Amino acid sequence: MALKVLVSVDMEGVSGVVHRDHTGRDGKDYEAARRLMTLEANAAVEGAFKAGADEVVVNDSHGTQMNLIHELLDQRAQLITGSPKPQTMMAGLDDSFGAVLCVGYHGKAGTSGNLDHTFTGAVVDFRINGQSQGELGVNAGIAGYHGVPVVLVTGDSTTTAMAIDLIPEVEIATVKEALTRYSAKCLSPMASQALIRQQAATAVERREEIAPVRYESPVTMTLRLANAGMADVASFIPGVERHDGVTVSFTSSDYVEAFHCCRAILILAASA
Repeated sequence: MALKVLVSVDMEGVSGVVHRDHTGRDGKDYEAARRLMTLEANAAVEGAFKAGADEVVVNDSHGTQMNLIHELLDQRAQLITGSPKPQTMMAGLDDSFGAVLCVGYHGKAGTSGNLDHTFTGAVVDFRINGQSQGELGVNAGIAGYHGVPVVLVTGDSTTTAMAIDLIPEVEIATVKEALTRYSAKCLSPMASQALIRQQAATAVERREEIAPVRYESPVTMTLRLANAGMADVASFIPGVERHDGVTVSFTSSDYVEAFHCCRAILILAASA
């Protein structure tokens, strides 16, 4: 059977990316950041192919999800770009894949990591069955829904520590040490890419040793939002339960259905 690998690439966990001037499309350093993002994606792609992958799909997972520079991306890889899309940061994934690599990831909202947040500024806390999770935990659950393990996580020191807590066997590549929300001690681009390339190859080789993340069903996803207006509009969605002024939840026997409901809540919250 052909070995397919999905590479989900965010931007905030890329070495050298430390500030909103890097991550926003109107930021003065955005063009430099998207180049660094593309080069780290390439390192993961190269490692996956070195380890025997037959097909690698790269999913642009930051912001508008139109950041990677297509002509600079490893031409062996296929690119998923644009938003909105089903499964968002895990778009394209199904049970035909053998592994997921999460590149450029960041800590959850409220941590001490560089550029910490969870999906959008609307989210103060995202809980799955009562446990607080960041984007990694949510996305690992989507991968686990399809029976696919997350085998590599790259990002800052806060993020990779969270990855080991969630997936003890996971391979990591710590490309920067978080100092504050808007500063970090970064590896050089060449060093970070070499580390990701090496760890991606090891991760894909070890994929059968790393268990998929599975949450108990039915699953309840609970969002604590930034203000009551956001919860007001979220509560219009059938099946959404409101717990207090800013907290809503949705329960489903289908993990991806619950995630898509939360995604809809965040889109609506942005208009509140």
